[in-house]
Amino acid sequence: MSTEIQTETQTATAGQPDTATTEATSPRRRINPFVIGVLALVLLAVGIGWYLYSRGYEDTDDAEIDGHLNPIAARIDGTIKAIHVDDNQAVQAGAPLVELDPSDNTVALQQAQAQYDQALAQLGASHPNLPITRISNLNDLTSQRAEVVGSEAVLAAAQHDLDSSVAKLRESQATNERNQADFARYQTLYEKQEVAHADYDQYKAIAAAQTQAVASNQAAVASAQKTVEQRMAQLAQQRSKLQQTQSSAPLQVAIREADIRGQQANAEAAAAALEQSRLNLDYCHIDAPVSGVVAQRSAEVGARISKGQQLFMIVQTGDLWVTANFKETQLARMHPGQHVRIDVDALHDTFDGTVESMPAVTGSRTSVLPPENATGNYVKVIQRLSVRIRFNSGQKDLDKLRPGMSVEPKVHLD
Repeated sequence: MSTEIQTETQTATAGQPDTATTEATSPRRRINPFVIGVLALVLLAVGIGWYLYSRGYEDTDDAEIDGHLNPIAARIDGTIKAIHVDDNQAVQAGAPLVELDPSDNTVALQQAQAQYDQALAQLGASHPNLPITRISNLNDLTSQRAEVVGSEAVLAAAQHDLDSSVAKLRESQATNERNQADFARYQTLYEKQEVAHADYDQYKAIAAAQTQAVASNQAAVASAQKTVEQRMAQLAQQRSKLQQTQSSAPLQVAIREADIRGQQANAEAAAAALEQSRLNLDYCHIDAPVSGVVAQRSAEVGARISKGQQLFMIVQTGDLWVTANFKETQLARMHPGQHVRIDVDALHDTFDGTVESMPAVTGSRTSVLPPENATGNYVKVIQRLSVRIRFNSGQKDLDKLRPGMSVEPKVHLD
């Protein structure tokens, strides 16, 4: 029977094919609705799970490792004498980096020391001048007061002499008037020949002598008046000198005090210059301020460097963090303290971190040319903000991380 079927099949194949018969005899494949439902449920579950999972974190590929880059610069002018480090060399804080030739600064220190000693000597010499000036002023005042008192006494004596001379003049004038009257009376009697010639001559001589006495007393009064005027001028001069001394004495003391203050200021300036010279000598030894790795060495032995010139850069590899630039639409649920998984491209490894701080401003606002939306060319662009992420301590291979490495942080939201 199987042979017959095979023969019929071959005969049908060899002849003209019958399309209707073929379609009727071939079985129709049908998909089971149950399988379709299961696949739909699985896809729905996967979609819901992915949606819920994606809602639990935020990530970005715009991120890199950052760290402190400490430039090492010279603080004085000088010539490099020795260099103790090279690029990519690890150094500890306080390690010597560069030695400058200290010869010029040693000489400058000696000069500053000499100037400071000279300033101290001048200050010490100016201190005694103040009490000397005070004592001298006191002596001058005492002496001039005594001269004023003496001039007043001399003036009083001269005034007394003037008064005495005036009294004598008045007395002589009165006597002269009496003698002149007696002489006139005797002259009349003599002309009548009623008195003797000897009496007449006597009264005549007395009258003449008394006239001379009046003239002498008048001269004495004039002399005494001149003496009083001289004594008054001398007293005025002494009083003027006393007043001048009284006025100038405080000024002289003030000048001495100002001179002492000036010398004190010079000493302080010399002390500051001396301290600066000591610092400059210390600056000939340049040490590492922080621990890290040396980079960008530009210093060479024998080179003449200037103040502020950068010689090295020390990268603090022990204090690194991640600067992740998230879109502003990703920050709604992000806050400090959240856990972060950090994929480091260079190491093909993942590290744990923690959100340390949130940004204060967008990157566009701190750019050299920030956007000016008020100019009319406004195009809304989603901004990015830098989030700082700190590596958790104690992890393996943290010492292999370097600033500038690309990372992809994934912040797990609470």
